[in-house]
Amino acid sequence: MLKKVNKNAERIRRHKRVRKVVSGTPDCPRLNVFRSNKHIYAQIIDDTTGKTLTASSSAALKLENGGNIDAAKKVGEDIAKKCLEMNLESVKFDRGGYVYHGRVQALADAAREAGLKF
Repeated sequence: MLKKVNKNAERIRRHKRVRKVVSGTPDCPRLNVFRSNKHIYAQIIDDTTGKTLTASSSAALKLENGGNIDAAKKVGEDIAKKCLEMNLESVKFDRGGYVYHGRVQALADAAREAGLKF
């Protein structure tokens, strides 16, 4: 008999595995991505203090369709702009256990094009 797989539980297991290696510092914080069906969220986190430095999301930007690639690109550009205003040029990318494909990749590429280094 096959065991029923919970996709989100598997994603969380992958995320924990990644988080053992990826940790944000004040000089190079972590860019975390969370993806839901309707929206995409990005946070810049300093793990030494456990604080979120800045955040952006398709919900905060009030995009009509926040669950598509175009919305992810806009969120990536917005988070990069906010980081550069805070004089943060380099970050560590945390894909949140998601496959680096589609919306997650679009957000990362847009942030790189807007000036972030990772």
